[in-house]
Amino acid sequence: MLGGLGNLAGLLKNAREMQSKMAEVQDELASRRITAESGAGAVRATVDGHGMLVDLKIDPASTDDVELLEDLVKAAVGAAVKKSRDQMKEEFAKLTGGFNMPGLSQMLEGG
Repeated sequence: MLGGLGNLAGLLKNAREMQSKMAEVQDELASRRITAESGAGAVRATVDGHGMLVDLKIDPASTDDVELLEDLVKAAVGAAVKKSRDQMKEEFAKLTGGFNMPGLSQMLEGG
């Protein structure tokens, strides 16, 4: 019976270590900047490692067609967010050794 408690203590210790490492990864991701552009550089969007938009640059020469500009902004932001999510998934995969943790994919997708 005590052997089972030892395993439980080991599991709890591992869980605390994993939680600490996840917090470190999240802090490191928050400081990252991921940039994507659209329209051959007409629009450049930068997000942090959590996918939050932190900067948006628009080439003034691209403002003639508002509908096109709107599409370019959406494309640049979407691409930057996708890059950010991909990097986040890679970091967490390294942390978990590729182990698929239930709910982690939904958390990373923001769902």
